[in-house]
Amino acid sequence: MANYGIWAVASIIALESMGIPLPGETALVLVGIDSGTGHDVNIWGLIGAAAVGAIIGDNIGYWLGREFGYALVIRYGRYVGLTEARIKLGQYIFMRHGGKVVFLGRFVAYLRVLAAVLAGLNCMNWRRFLVANATGGFLWAVIFGWGAHAFGQALLHVSAPVCAGLLIGGATFFVWCALFVRRHELELQVEAERALPGRLRSP
Repeated sequence: MANYGIWAVASIIALESMGIPLPGETALVLVGIDSGTGHDVNIWGLIGAAAVGAIIGDNIGYWLGREFGYALVIRYGRYVGLTEARIKLGQYIFMRHGGKVVFLGRFVAYLRVLAAVLAGLNCMNWRRFLVANATGGFLWAVIFGWGAHAFGQALLHVSAPVCAGLLIGGATFFVWCALFVRRHELELQVEAERALPGRLRSP
């Protein structure tokens, strides 16, 4: 753990952030607990590695979504109901609220895996993405890494219901958003066309 723990955690977090469903947060918490029980794991090194892994992984996920996901949606989206108007609507939503999705997504299980890829697929501005991504990644690493180090096993008893609550709350919120968009789809498409006139935005 002393030799490979920090970089193993950073790698798991980076892969999770790229869109691969791995337990990045659990790994961070477990190694944070280990560092707090006297083992030779530097907590600030762990936090820094976790933040770097989150930021690099998210940026790779963003790039994959932008370079490959967008092209796939343009080519095959019509087979699953993604018309040009709906694709443009997605771009419009990320243009207005992408920063919130990326930042808050870092703290919600499953959304953490998808947020960066969705941001790239919807052509979110990279600088805005980077600010939200870096801020969320750093705060997430500090909260869970230092929290595990300071509170040890107690954090597991607290974080499990908190994470479950965040997951339920996040899922509820996004279901509500999906229903809202579906109910007001035509109005939102008009707004999207006004904000993004002409052909679809390309990466």
